[in-house]
Amino acid sequence: MASDEAFPHSAGSERISIKLPADACDCHMHIYDDRFPWAPGAKLLHPPATVAMYRRLQQRLGTSRNVVVTPSAYGTDNRCTLDALEQLGASARGVAVLDTGVSDAELARLDKAGIRGLRFNLAIGSVTSAAMIEPLARRVAHLGWHMQVNMSNDELLANRDMLSRLPVPVVFDHFARIPLQDSASHPVYAFVVGLMQDKRAYIKLSGAYLASKAGAPAYGDVAPLARALISAAPTQVLWGSDWPHPTEKHKPDDALLLNLMAEWAGSAEQLKALLADNPARLYRF
Repeated sequence: MASDEAFPHSAGSERISIKLPADACDCHMHIYDDRFPWAPGAKLLHPPATVAMYRRLQQRLGTSRNVVVTPSAYGTDNRCTLDALEQLGASARGVAVLDTGVSDAELARLDKAGIRGLRFNLAIGSVTSAAMIEPLARRVAHLGWHMQVNMSNDELLANRDMLSRLPVPVVFDHFARIPLQDSASHPVYAFVVGLMQDKRAYIKLSGAYLASKAGAPAYGDVAPLARALISAAPTQVLWGSDWPHPTEKHKPDDALLLNLMAEWAGSAEQLKALLADNPARLYRF
């Protein structure tokens, strides 16, 4: 059996070489199930990536908790994510995609089902908009949810005042798309780190392959940014696999990417914060 069959949508077959803390959490992954239809006009489609497939990856990696994020292909239809949460049980939480037309009753139902935040994936086009973030944040603040954003640098800077005044935490996807070259001097870095240090934001160290030119195995051009973010706000960093890597034709090695977290964290204590303590606090496991 080829490795991609043994562990669908993930290169390689070796297990991780690091020791994980108890309750290690993958904070960013998606489920695609052909029982649920694509949203009209959806762009980033993907073959089935089911709960059963993901569980095989979990066994390989040794993680026990995960956060299912509704992918853009389903628009504001969160049925696939909710079905996954039901299958995965108490070890999983979810992040939904909604617009301002959602009812308060539906928000309460989603909270009971394990949803802990709303995602605004504006970097690749979305059925939602930046204008919806603040109104929805005010409506879910009492639920303890967060706003998860994936924006271009220009869009992030254009919305920094709004993001700074939200009554809920902000979670930045995929290193907040901070440019790898001279990252520490970029205005997005200053904005994101400032919010993190104020305990008002988290960042996902996910999708290292999205911007890296150095690539596997070390993703050496990503390492300085990752270490700087961890050092700047050690309680505000998270890890996510981004499985099944919907943007990638050639899938990365998830074990290799998880191994890098120990290298970037620099200590067992920081690795525990990154993989277990910080997710437990944000997603209320």
